[in-house]
Amino acid sequence: MSDSHPQATDSRVASPVSRALGDGRVWLAIAMGLATLVALAYYLTHPYPAFGAGLYLKIAESVLANGYQPPTAITGYTTTGVPFAYPPLAYYLVAVLIDLGFDPLAISRVLPGVMTVLYLVPFFYLAREVLDSVRQAGLATVIIAVTPVVLQWHISAGGIVRAQAFFLLLSGLYCGIKLFENGRRWLPPAVALFGLTVLAHPTYTAFYGISYLLLFLSQGRSWRGLVDGAAVAAGGVLLAAPWWIGVAMQHGPERLTGAAATHGGIGGSPGAILGALIDPILNQVNPMSLWYVLAILGGVYLLWKRRPFVPVWFLVGAVLMGEPRFSFVPGAMAIAVLLADAPPFRFVRTARRPTIRLGASAVLAILLGFMLVSSGMYVAGAPVAQETSLPAFIDDEDMAAMEWVYFNTRPDATFVALGDAAEWFPLLADRTIAVGPWGVEWKTPDKYRRQLGLFWFLSTCHDEACLSAIMDRRNVESDYLYVPKDEYTVRGFERTQPPEMRASLLGSRNYRLVY
Repeated sequence: MSDSHPQATDSRVASPVSRALGDGRVWLAIAMGLATLVALAYYLTHPYPAFGAGLYLKIAESVLANGYQPPTAITGYTTTGVPFAYPPLAYYLVAVLIDLGFDPLAISRVLPGVMTVLYLVPFFYLAREVLDSVRQAGLATVIIAVTPVVLQWHISAGGIVRAQAFFLLLSGLYCGIKLFENGRRWLPPAVALFGLTVLAHPTYTAFYGISYLLLFLSQGRSWRGLVDGAAVAAGGVLLAAPWWIGVAMQHGPERLTGAAATHGGIGGSPGAILGALIDPILNQVNPMSLWYVLAILGGVYLLWKRRPFVPVWFLVGAVLMGEPRFSFVPGAMAIAVLLADAPPFRFVRTARRPTIRLGASAVLAILLGFMLVSSGMYVAGAPVAQETSLPAFIDDEDMAAMEWVYFNTRPDATFVALGDAAEWFPLLADRTIAVGPWGVEWKTPDKYRRQLGLFWFLSTCHDEACLSAIMDRRNVESDYLYVPKDEYTVRGFERTQPPEMRASLLGSRNYRLVY
């Protein structure tokens, strides 16, 4: 829907509506209002945060306990702890919030939702520059506000880190476009935002750099553009130097590169990339399939219109990042162009017959309504592909059990905790877990893979013989076992603990029930 497109009606009623839809403030209000409703739906249906942030909050508490000096290691996660090599920005902000008296669990429930509303502001201005249309940018902002694969990573507990990084990423990309278009007065904020993104999250930094390269190739192919891009990269890395130099000196330079190897790195095989785009449509049909279909159709339409930047950005994001939360930054823009400008949707504005306009409007309203309802159901925990969306790793029973552990076991006691509640265990029980992959990626890839495998195999055991065999074979020693009953999750996937587990443990000479 181009801003310069002639309106199809001279109605006195339509004119104020048309003017309103050309006002970015109106679109931002709509998008942020819908995002607020989505955040409220998540908050009201999740008495405990989705997924894990126990390690993140433990880091923030360690920063606070150390007088805002970076701690050397984070205790509680494996018997030797894990090195504090994470980019520190978000943890310091959370430490300040804890210092001000806010409850850590409350922070992990509320702060991500707040950020999912706030990051829509830089996204709108970024989309406006890319699409050169207020209406299309506004529609793209509405779409990304309700996109499940974006919300999954940012509204859940880990959003206390990731949503902040996403805000900085989007703000920095907007400054990048302005830098390549309008000159060097945008260089200082671009440098500052890249440096802050480096200090926030390594994966978001990678997408920042990839996107800047695409912006340079599409808009700034000149010596000045090359120099400006290099200045942003060098300046941002220099701004973050106190962190990465400190990590290299304290833990060794390999810590800065080794963690990436534990999560697949950047890129993937052609088959994996094709699968990432096609599987959600064909093999795992769910509400998110609609987003993929519309994004691909929007990309094809933009290529047909000889506007390749957004579809290329979408494809490069999918190929190099392998994370839909990144590829749907341009993906939401492609969907917006499709719904605003491609037939049959453009008939909302251009058709002369009222019945055609009404029909096109109804189809558009149904699509957008379906997206909004799907988003609300997703954040509320509705099943997606036979799995609960956004499951909480802990519940009331876990809280009671961990409180008992805190008051009734030695401070130096070690535990093997089964299931994803283990991620929260060192924070809430203040005891050490002997097995768990969280934070171990900052040791070595081999140690991470060992801990991940151990955690998976132990958490999926269903009797005492299985547990003892694995622990004996892998030389795992602990004072206690923490075993969930009934339903629990392992790496986000739901499991059910059979009665045989409890019966076999009670019948074993190696274990005694204490809680």
